[in-house]
Formats: sequence, C-alpha cells, structure tokens
Amino acid sequence: MGRSQETFGKKEVRKKLEKKRKDKEEKRAKKKSEGKKSGFDDMIAYVDEYGKISSTPPDPDKKIVVTSESIDLNMTRNNTRTTPDFLRKGIITNFNQSKGYGFIRDLESNKNVFFHTSSLQEPVKENDIISFEIGKGPKGPYAMNVKLFKE
Repeated sequence: MGRSQETFGKKEVRKKLEKKRKDKEEKRAKKKSEGKKSGFDDMIAYVDEYGKISSTPPDPDKKIVVTSESIDLNMTRNNTRTTPDFLRKGIITNFNQSKGYGFIRDLESNKNVFFHTSSLQEPVKENDIISFEIGKGPKGPYAMNVKLFKE
C-alpha cells in the first residue's frame, strides 16, 4: 500500500527533506574528494605580545624568560593613611519613626541616601547632622552605622 492518503503539502515536505539530505551527502563527498583535512592544527590560535589573535606562532627570539625568584608573592598591607575615608557626613532630611526608615542628604555629593532604623547606632531626628558609611543595598546606596556627628 503506497501513499494513497498523502496530501500535496505532505509530498512537498517529503521532497524538501529528501533534497536536503542529498545536498548534504554531496557536500560531504565534495569535502572528501578535495582531501582537505581539518584538524587540531587548523583550530589553534596564538596571541601576540599586544594581545591580538593571529594564526602564526610567536617569534621564539622575542620570548621572555621569567624565573620563579623574580615573581613577588608578598601581599601588601593596607596602610590606614593611604585608604580613603569612607565615613561621610550628612543631614537627615526625612525620617519616619513609625515606618522605620529615612533619607540622608550627603553633604559632599548632595545625593539622598536611604537608611533603616536597624542601621542607627543612637537615636536621631530630622535635621540632625550625622556621620555614616555608604554600603550597597538591594535598590541602591544604603547608609550604615548612622550616628550623631561629634567633632
């Protein structure tokens, strides 16, 4: 029993698939007949001293020999004098005690920074001058270790 119930659309799809398979077989046979073998050597890429990718290997005369004694593995310690001061100064512009959050206007950058009552070190109110540290919160900058500024 043949393909008696095969519609025109099904015939067209079958013809396309057969044509595609034949084309693929022809391409495979053509590659074999050319004798061009693709191997690992064709896939190697080299990086020169400027960071550019090329297909030619680097010049052995430009090779730099590094001895293990010349590599410095010592860790540098952070000096407290060279580290920047992350302690900021600001004014509390909005503070809602019942909801437990507020905003601080940074005196250096004039940007508003969010703070939560959990980051308060001591009780504060609006228009107090305070010192704080900036951290990264889920929605942006976040003030931490908020306390009254004392000179």
